[in-house]
Amino acid sequence: MQLRFLGNDSKSGGSPTLYASDHGTYVVQGWRTDTANTIEIPHGLIRHLQPDTCLGALLHDTGHGTFTLTGRPVTDSAALAQLKTPDHETSVEVPVGQEIRPDATPRG
Repeated sequence: MQLRFLGNDSKSGGSPTLYASDHGTYVVQGWRTDTANTIEIPHGLIRHLQPDTCLGALLHDTGHGTFTLTGRPVTDSAALAQLKTPDHETSVEVPVGQEIRPDATPRG
């Protein structure tokens, strides 16, 4: 799996980080939680999503500036080598969703 860096929301320029994959998915690197395949990310990370898309996973607002989300764990060795994930973090893969807003003009 090849990853394209989209951005991060860290004070030190590191993770949590958002990537687009060549599989048509997002790979999201975030803080580990006590729930399997669930990570925590700062609200600001979603500003790096590609235009007119969203994370194809349900975000749960923690009430303190972060979301949790659940996805498929990243196991691809090429992707893991690129991620260089610290021990207190992990990465999940989620579908790229289409942003559909109530105020959007219908396309087509």
